[in-house]
Amino acid sequence: MSQELVIALDQGSSSSRALAIDAQGRVVARVQVPLKTHHPKAGWIEHDALDLARTQEKALDAVLAKLPKSARVLGLGVACQRSTIVFWDRVTGKPAGRAPSWQDGRAAAVVAPLQGRQAEVHEKTGLYLTPYYSAPKIRWSLDNVPSVRRLADEGRLLVAPVSTFLIWRLTRGAVYAADPSMAQRTLLFNLRTLDWDPELLALFGVPRAVLPSISPTAGDWGAFERGGRTLRILASVGDQQAAAIGLGAMAPGSSVVNYGTGAFFLHNTGTQQHRVPGLLTTVGWKLTDQPPVFLQEGTVHAAGTSFDWLRENLGLLAPKADIDQLCRASKQRVLALQAIGGLGAPRWDYKTKTAFFGLTSQTRSVDLVRAVAEGIGFLISDIVLALRAAGLSPRTARASGGLSRIAFLLQFQADALGIPLERCRELEATALGAASLAVDASGAGWGDKLRQAKVDRVFKPVMGEEERKRLLHAWSAFTKAQAALSREISL
Repeated sequence: MSQELVIALDQGSSSSRALAIDAQGRVVARVQVPLKTHHPKAGWIEHDALDLARTQEKALDAVLAKLPKSARVLGLGVACQRSTIVFWDRVTGKPAGRAPSWQDGRAAAVVAPLQGRQAEVHEKTGLYLTPYYSAPKIRWSLDNVPSVRRLADEGRLLVAPVSTFLIWRLTRGAVYAADPSMAQRTLLFNLRTLDWDPELLALFGVPRAVLPSISPTAGDWGAFERGGRTLRILASVGDQQAAAIGLGAMAPGSSVVNYGTGAFFLHNTGTQQHRVPGLLTTVGWKLTDQPPVFLQEGTVHAAGTSFDWLRENLGLLAPKADIDQLCRASKQRVLALQAIGGLGAPRWDYKTKTAFFGLTSQTRSVDLVRAVAEGIGFLISDIVLALRAAGLSPRTARASGGLSRIAFLLQFQADALGIPLERCRELEATALGAASLAVDASGAGWGDKLRQAKVDRVFKPVMGEEERKRLLHAWSAFTKAQAALSREISL
């Protein structure tokens, strides 16, 4: 009997990966290809659009080459970074320039005069008017990138999330679609109608004709030939939603925190949409003939990025430094507000500057490393405090992502939140989530097995309530003061 497999494509900010997964949830082949991020100007963060596709295709080809010919590949599940946007020529397939990253802030001037529409946009999209999302970057590119403007004038421009670009290339232009979890991040998608919103298209001056059609998250996305096989695409989903699925958070009331390049806290609210001030109402996934599932989401823009900054800009981390060990070596608490790329939920603040507070003559480099780790924990705690204020109180959360290996961070996070954190053994939550949806869409019966994340350690709060309150008060005072100072002083 041939072995049944599903392949997950996991296209992220730092690499493109492909994983072949069997019916027991075992990764039988895995290939990762690094992806370069470009920083041409302060606040500009972008990718070469062809690199996005070619690194992912290279990873897929390498995985297919590792599989025995007898293996039966049910199909592909695709998970991608979300608000990064790609522009290309519908005739030649050639990109019309680099792809502005989800972290890119170049379009701040586009959203500044639109702030009076904030409530309307949040009600329609569940998101906020910030340069973090795609629509302001689309408008900026139409105004400032001649190749994009030319293609638009000639009726040849296509504009879509990374997942759409990958699938369009794999299917040789036969499929031009996005699922709701990806379409929403453009800031042009209406959560009530589950379609592009005419008023938002007009607000940003984006022609409907350049955007993809909307398809369910899991289903028949088309087929293509690769490596001597006919492969079906059976799911396409945002990377954070895929991680939540892979961690088993498909039930209402479940929560996950994913620590990667950014950090994300997601709380499942089922088919009910909530509007929590400062947080995002996110489409989790939309399965065929079922209502969409929604999440409350909070974003920390700079998690792994903050450690990269310590390493590459300040020289405080060796390339393979043990961050957990460095944090434990610290004897002095310093506060760090890492506003690299702006502050995410619940502030959505792109003016406040990064700052450290509490440095003395005794401060050492390890204290700054610890401060950044605890800063991530504090920023996640701000998200959960907003949930609690709205009557949504997570009782526990499952943790994943590369930074979840930093035990010091997870213990501090449990202390700051006052709830247990369950760290999952499997680091491939994103791939497993996308793969499980593909299995479901194939009609095979083992999708649930891929969503049974194994917990390798539970971090329980050990900090006393008074100490927790004191620390959170200090953090709140620090962040408010730094926000005020950043608006008073311009360097």
